[in-house]
Formats: sequence, C-alpha cells, structure tokens
Amino acid sequence: MKDKKMSTAVCRAALAQDLDQLAALFDGYRMFYDLPGDLALSRRYLTARMAARESQIFVSVADDGRLTGFCQLYPGFCSLEAARIYTLYDLYVDPAARGSGAGRLLLRAAQDFAREQGAARMDLTTARSNARAQSLYESEGWRRDEVFLAYQWFPETRA
Repeated sequence: MKDKKMSTAVCRAALAQDLDQLAALFDGYRMFYDLPGDLALSRRYLTARMAARESQIFVSVADDGRLTGFCQLYPGFCSLEAARIYTLYDLYVDPAARGSGAGRLLLRAAQDFAREQGAARMDLTTARSNARAQSLYESEGWRRDEVFLAYQWFPETRA
C-alpha cells in the first residue's frame, strides 16, 4: 500500500459543534469492535461525557475541516503510585484517513494533555488482533504490560 500524504491539518480538543461528525466517528469505532451501529446512542453518550466534563476528547481535522479521527481519555487514580492517571479508552481514525498520520497526532495530543495535567502515566487496552494500533503505540514509547492481567465483571452476570 502506498503511503498517504499527511492530510490532517490539526489536532484539537473537541467542541460542541463537532458533535455530529464526532458521533459518526464514535459509531464507526464501536462497529470496529463488532458492536451494532447506533448513531443516536453514540451521540447521547458523547453529549453526556462532554456536558459533565467526564472525559477529554481530541479530534483530528483535515485541511477541508472534516473530522478524521478522535481519541477520548478518562481521568482516574492509581493507588500504587498515589497519583492521577489517565486511561486512553478510545482512539479511532476513519478508514479513509488511515495512514495520514491522524492516529499519531491524536496519540501525541493525549500524551501532551496527560503530561500537562501532571499524570503519573496513561493506560490503554486494545484488541489482541489490532496489530496496527499496537505498532503505533510501541513506536511512541508505550510498553506492553507483562505483569498484570485485565479482568472484566458485568453486573447482569451475577445471580
């Protein structure tokens, strides 16, 4: 595959006026992880996060003003480090913009933000099969955790 010319002009914090395009990207992100498309759900979820300031969302913007990707961070704390951390939960680039550098721009914006906020570290998880994302993370200095295992619990499974 030929390298695409870097077409992303900027990366910035998401604004309320980005919500329509952002919701479409978020819906694409959810479908990437095999969830059914639901644009209304995506819009409601993002609207709630933005209104309550529960997350930090960055968007990549192409020269033509179109959003090409986004990432979303959630604040948290690490008891062992006794410090604030951030979880980079979402990072998604529209398939048409992949290879443009948008993902790297978003990742760096998230890292800069965490550094500016005095975070001790950032965490993320990605699908084992998402080799492209893993390559990006590792190229930016992220280290794979070989010590801890991740578990999930869902309330509806408890009798």
